[in-house]
Amino acid sequence: MRLGILGGSFNPVHNGHLFFAEKAISELKLDRVVFVPAYRSPFKPDAVGMETGAADRLLMLAAAIEGNPRLTIDDCEIRREGVSYTVHTLEDIIERYFPDGKPYLLIGDDLAADFPKWRDSDRILAQAEIVIARRLNNEPDTKEHPYPHKIIDNETMDVSSQMIRKMIAENTNWEELVPPSVRDIIRSKKLYSLLPAPCPLSPATCYLLPATCYLLKIEQAARETLSMPRFLHSRNTALLVYDMCRRFQNAFGIEPMDGYLAGIAHDLAKQLDPKEMTKLVKKDGNPITALEKDKPNLLHGRAAAVLLREHFSIHNKDILEAVALHTMASREMGPLAKIVYIADKVEVSRSSVVDLRKMCYDESVKLDDIFYAVVKKTVSKLQSKELDLSEETLKLLEKMKEINN
Repeated sequence: MRLGILGGSFNPVHNGHLFFAEKAISELKLDRVVFVPAYRSPFKPDAVGMETGAADRLLMLAAAIEGNPRLTIDDCEIRREGVSYTVHTLEDIIERYFPDGKPYLLIGDDLAADFPKWRDSDRILAQAEIVIARRLNNEPDTKEHPYPHKIIDNETMDVSSQMIRKMIAENTNWEELVPPSVRDIIRSKKLYSLLPAPCPLSPATCYLLPATCYLLKIEQAARETLSMPRFLHSRNTALLVYDMCRRFQNAFGIEPMDGYLAGIAHDLAKQLDPKEMTKLVKKDGNPITALEKDKPNLLHGRAAAVLLREHFSIHNKDILEAVALHTMASREMGPLAKIVYIADKVEVSRSSVVDLRKMCYDESVKLDDIFYAVVKKTVSKLQSKELDLSEETLKLLEKMKEINN
């Protein structure tokens, strides 16, 4: 995977950030750009409100990139707290994302001159390609920066987070400088001293195809009903499902965006009350097992599938199966269901399963081999905690033994 990394305060994220990321993807042929919001920026260590605004900044970022599998968020610096330095973040991301070659570290020309003063800048150069974009100057960058770098030929946008905060505080026209979904959050949460307003799905999305509108509504529902860590897990799962569907598209005919939808929705019911989960599951026509009665949280996959069908008009059998079965593996799972099960267990925030995640991108490894390896790891973990296995999982283990013999 060709990876770009874009750090910043994103307070708030704006169209300039997104334009920079999309331009980098286009010009550098990247597969994905990772936004890394700072808990406290080393360039602005005394910035007021950065710590308390972390949850809101994450929320706005998540809204800004919804439906776009080329963009993702990593909250490692927020989880780390305090001041984070690029060299440490870079090492962390390389270890978990294992990009093809050096990742591209995307910085603006406002930071480029001081890069040699960054902490351990030599270590950064050893691990990443520095990419500079115009942010302050419309003229091409002709400065002789004393370190290896690439320059993106982009047009500047007259926008900054500080400018937007000032415009909001002064009640001047700022709405067109941020994505509509970010605008809605700023309004509904009274951010930056703004009065609230209704928060519907943005009218700007009305031109989208109906299927895309459903996806955005589902992602918005996940973002609004799940905790931020749970939502980021869901989105990381969606991205890995998307990547694997692209890899296995010719073999199984799976549409990558169907996979993305299944991934973003798989935990949609995770934080519902168990009684509400049970009420939903009774609508899927299948009995509730003794294990599910004993541990009702296991019903959240089936409940999410019912929500998709009844509230979002999703009737794709492969998507519904994948969401319903991701909690307990089954002998009869189709390719998409296997992929969602895998991605749920090994997505990029799960640092203890790097070897299994590497298998997902290894062109020489078959889907069933990845699936069985993940099932084996999951079962071993459950058995170590003396937890019961479902009847379907036990049948799958028997099938695995027959294949291996």
